[in-house]
Amino acid sequence: MKVAICGAGITGLALAHRLATLDVEVVVLERAAGPREQGYMIDFFGPGFDAVEEMGLLPQVEDAAYRVDEASLLDERGHRRAAIDYVQFAKSVRGRLCSIMRPDLERVLRTGLPSTVDVRFGAGVTGVEDLGDRVRIALADGETLDADLLVGADGIHSTVRRLVFGEESRFLRHLGFHTAAFVFEDEEIRARVGERFCLTDTVGMQMGFYGLRDGKLAAFAVHRTTDPALPADARAALRATYGSLGWAVPKALDLCPPSGEVYYDQVAQIEMPSWSRGRVVLVGDSCYAVSLLAGQGASLGIAGAFVLAEQLTRAPSIETALSEYERLVRPVVTEKQQVARRGARWFLPANRFLLLARRVFLRVARLPGLERPLAAAVTGKSTALVTNLKRGAEIRSR
Repeated sequence: MKVAICGAGITGLALAHRLATLDVEVVVLERAAGPREQGYMIDFFGPGFDAVEEMGLLPQVEDAAYRVDEASLLDERGHRRAAIDYVQFAKSVRGRLCSIMRPDLERVLRTGLPSTVDVRFGAGVTGVEDLGDRVRIALADGETLDADLLVGADGIHSTVRRLVFGEESRFLRHLGFHTAAFVFEDEEIRARVGERFCLTDTVGMQMGFYGLRDGKLAAFAVHRTTDPALPADARAALRATYGSLGWAVPKALDLCPPSGEVYYDQVAQIEMPSWSRGRVVLVGDSCYAVSLLAGQGASLGIAGAFVLAEQLTRAPSIETALSEYERLVRPVVTEKQQVARRGARWFLPANRFLLLARRVFLRVARLPGLERPLAAAVTGKSTALVTNLKRGAEIRSR
């Protein structure tokens, strides 16, 4: 079997790794000229954590991760108002949690690929033709490629989804936020942040900072807006939107790099009636983005890739594999998307009353025995997707 994967991000690389380990011929097509460096810090846990462990890459992920003691909500002078204790939060998921930059997680997956995987940067997909027993893929340089299956793992603005399933507007649900991330350097802010994730405790907009290695910091920003359209100049938009915030924000905005080095996008989910059509299937954000409000996009992308790879190498036909993959993963994704939408008003309060209510909730949640309800509110139901799949395979092999 030959599988072409569009997208060399976290999900595409995880799928390529698992398929190649299972002796499938894999080619990864990425339109960007090289690996992307933009992205924000994520709390990596859940089914993707299980999948990475099963793939033998957990030690490398943990080596690339950062220590975070707490997420602190700060006033305009930098004084702590409330916090989430990361040590307690980690205990609620049995210690199976890493705080890691998205580009670092991508790097671990990329460098861990088996040598048989053919990764092609600068190879954008421009056309897809389903020939029944195979799929023909047209590339931007004029080359065509035939494969038994094309997988769209190219993110929330998926080219494969647009070419095969229709325009993005049919499937994208804007959740009322824009988000951005960038990296900058400042010794004073880095020292004040320490091993925390520091966030402004503010209404309608919020900026936060993580300390990175080599004296750098990762900035994360999110604000409410009903307009899904993205600005032409991300840096200018950040300065105009967040310039009124206090503490370290004005200095961070002054140090914000050019727009080309800033990650900026709307916060959205993707909802589709079907994830596959003929010899084309989607995985990860391309078909089930849960948004940063759910906090498990990378985890669910890796887990979905793992399940898809297992089904493709176990099922009697590609059609059966694609059907079973969707049957197993869709209920998990649906629940996480619902959790994200329910928690939107607490994620970034729209008024002072909700801001104060969130602050009180976080203070109460720090009391002994109440950390698990907080974790459940943030993460949703516990998901043993990969573990259950493995157990099922062991039972069938007896």
